[in-house]
Amino acid sequence: MTDNQKRRQPVMMDVAKLAGVSHQTVSRVLRDSPHVRESTRERVLAAINQLNYRPNSMAKALVTGRSRTLGVVSFDTVLFGPASTLFGIERAAHDEGYAVSISSLRSLNRETVLAAIEQLRDQGVDGVAVIAPLQDSVDTLGDLKADFAVVAVAVEAGQDASIPVVAVDHQAGAISATRHLLDLGHKTVWHLAGPRDWKESDERIKGWQAQLESAGATVPALFRGDWTPRSGYELGERILQIPDLTAVFVANDQMALGLLRKLHEAGRKVPHDLSVVGFDDIPESAYFTPPLTTVRQDFAELGRRCLHTLLRRIEGEPVPPQAVVAPELVVRDSTAAPQK
Repeated sequence: MTDNQKRRQPVMMDVAKLAGVSHQTVSRVLRDSPHVRESTRERVLAAINQLNYRPNSMAKALVTGRSRTLGVVSFDTVLFGPASTLFGIERAAHDEGYAVSISSLRSLNRETVLAAIEQLRDQGVDGVAVIAPLQDSVDTLGDLKADFAVVAVAVEAGQDASIPVVAVDHQAGAISATRHLLDLGHKTVWHLAGPRDWKESDERIKGWQAQLESAGATVPALFRGDWTPRSGYELGERILQIPDLTAVFVANDQMALGLLRKLHEAGRKVPHDLSVVGFDDIPESAYFTPPLTTVRQDFAELGRRCLHTLLRRIEGEPVPPQAVVAPELVVRDSTAAPQK
């Protein structure tokens, strides 16, 4: 090796020169092409090791046509669901050797989502996952071009079936929460729902209502919060005014936390006076007072399903229009049979 080579990082032409081959042959070896003689492959690999050659990401992209980078369009929020979904995708991508470029948006609508996807595409990502919890972002999926690999983490795919969706079955989770309370002997179940513009909120309402109707129970008027403990706390005041109310299904654990605080301040004991079920199974829910019965979302599995669907799309393989991750009811101390 010359002194000049020692002062700089080796490049592909250095490998080709040492191995006595063309740089095209080095490229074929790097992408594991079968059209290289075994003796030539061994000579190139020996030169790579001798020079300690490491192709940079740009060189790899030129050789393979892939950047090994994925884009994620996310909602700029600290809410547990979207943040955990992003983390699940990022961890799954890293496990498969992919880097992740994130576009975090303050608002999710047609213009911002499409602009973010195009920006990530211009950066050379191999494909994009869109975390789309809001109705506007779900509707946007129908405008995406089918010639680029895009997968949505959402409740439904909108108008374009060519955009596959990976989702937690929120209706099933709400059904299991409502059924649990009815099976304990509660005559009906009230519901603190999430915001109107969230598809997850709507799906949890549908599951709650469907289970009550299936059981022949009265469907009470629902209350709407905004996912925060504060809204659960404030709605708790209205809950306290309802006679004979014994069970509440809350659309997320944060609102359930606020409700528990209000009930405690009012001297109402959970679950002796009122049973409460949440949704999400945030890490703190096992340490609420009392520990919260809730519906667990498997965000690690959601991330893996999203990644594998996206990689299949990148390879041009057919994928089902929707991959569903089943939630799990976690029973703790906040639910019990109603007192006679």
